[in-house]
Amino acid sequence: MTYHTILFDLDGTLTDPKVGILNSVKYTLQKMKKAIPLESELLKFIGPPIQQSFSEICQFSEKELLNAVCFYREYFSQSGMIENNVYDGIRELLSELQKENKRLYVATSKPTIFAREILSHFQLDEFFIQIVGSELDGTRIDKGEIIEYIFEMNNDLSKEDSVMVGDRLHDIKGAKIANIDAIGVTYGYGSELELTDAGANAIVNSVDRLKSVLLNESKIMV
Repeated sequence: MTYHTILFDLDGTLTDPKVGILNSVKYTLQKMKKAIPLESELLKFIGPPIQQSFSEICQFSEKELLNAVCFYREYFSQSGMIENNVYDGIRELLSELQKENKRLYVATSKPTIFAREILSHFQLDEFFIQIVGSELDGTRIDKGEIIEYIFEMNNDLSKEDSVMVGDRLHDIKGAKIANIDAIGVTYGYGSELELTDAGANAIVNSVDRLKSVLLNESKIMV
């Protein structure tokens, strides 16, 4: 399959946000005088919408959840978003895809305003036609909604030659809801089992393998 439209997740796919997200969560829990979980639990915050993570992992009430999101964004907007690293090979991958006239988009559950600032900071924004995330008020946080929104705003796109690339089950399931293909990457924060169970059309374990698949250089999907 040759893909002409490629949607990328941000966290765990284009950049490694571990330090910034974990620091933001720790800051939040300290402000709320809550115990800080083990790192294995904190890593679960990478990928899903932050509201969902605080609700499911910390079992916060609705009021606690509102406070948690405010504290999280307080740290994240000042420091957390740039405590981040672009994965090796991503810039080269995006450049190659752009040269091949691929249409590139970002589809992230992170608020659009933060996603744009992160990509601008790392000078990756130039590769993308559109960067779409959630709203600060908590609307459009579901990955399926975000993907559908991109197609609604760009009605010249064809779903038949489009693919979502992401590292967590939310990316894969969102793509399936939107009726497009999905490629899972295991160099991020999701396991091969998680991505397989979610229904990924292909799974790659490195940026180089992702490049081969997206440029149709390789039929091997692992």
